[in-house]
Amino acid sequence: MDLSVVLPVYNEKESIRELASGIENVCSRENLDFEVIFVDDGSSDGSWNTITGLSENKKFIKGVRFRKNYGKAAALHTGFSEAKGDVIVTMDSDLQDSPDEIPELVKMIRNEGYDLVSGWKKKRYDPFVKRFTSRIYNGTARLFSGIKLHDFNCGLKAYRSEVAKNIEVYGEMHRYIPMLAKKAGFRRIGEKIVMHSPRKYGVSKYGLDRFMKGYLDLLTIGFITRFGKSPMHLFGALGTLMFLIGFIIAGYLGGRKLIFVHNHMRAPLVTDSPYFYIALTVMIIGSFLFLTGFLGELINRSSPERNNYLIRERLNLD
Repeated sequence: MDLSVVLPVYNEKESIRELASGIENVCSRENLDFEVIFVDDGSSDGSWNTITGLSENKKFIKGVRFRKNYGKAAALHTGFSEAKGDVIVTMDSDLQDSPDEIPELVKMIRNEGYDLVSGWKKKRYDPFVKRFTSRIYNGTARLFSGIKLHDFNCGLKAYRSEVAKNIEVYGEMHRYIPMLAKKAGFRRIGEKIVMHSPRKYGVSKYGLDRFMKGYLDLLTIGFITRFGKSPMHLFGALGTLMFLIGFIIAGYLGGRKLIFVHNHMRAPLVTDSPYFYIALTVMIIGSFLFLTGFLGELINRSSPERNNYLIRERLNLD
């Protein structure tokens, strides 16, 4: 199969028929063998009934329905696992992403060798606050990841099937799929300017709370990318450094005490100095950080995925 289009749905009943029709027209025009997979993320507005009605007459319409709302990442992960196409395209179901972008995205994956192509809504029809916070968050993501994308969170993306099948999207990590792909070794990541249409039906499902969630997720994915397999490299190094700083301060206080005693001078009590308590606190924190790294290594050693490696090619092997 040429193409799978994965569509997370949450209370988008009014948009589904129009979106499915647009995708069908574009893919038929391009002679693509395709499927459309709707993942109903616990909708309560009758979206599933609309999907079911469409599937009765159009066999390319497929669907998965969650029992409750799990979030976009869960919907994408499930859609990826069900997709059978060589190229997988994801879109939002609110008609703000245009199906007319699909052929060019597929071409960039097939003919230009990209592993992943992310859309860039250069001209956006969003409120100022949303656009402003998005610029801050995308700039920080570029700085952290080294991936030169303008819009990490754009729902319109295309993937080589191998990419989608080998990355795990969980929690709120759908915002950082390019970073997950890079971590997995898929480094051919491109970008395409795409159209952004004003919302036609319903209301946005995202509030300002996603700004904070986005930054917390960025810290999480940054940590996992660099230290997921070796937590001791971070916690052990920080713990050792803090312990040494505390030990040096304590050594200085002890040495000063000995000099006073050696010279038969009245020596101040070590515990009278505030630096003693600073040294003690820093050494305790350093010890805890080191133990955290040690426990992280023990947990990592027990992980069933500790030796999971993505193999690109095999030569002369059965």
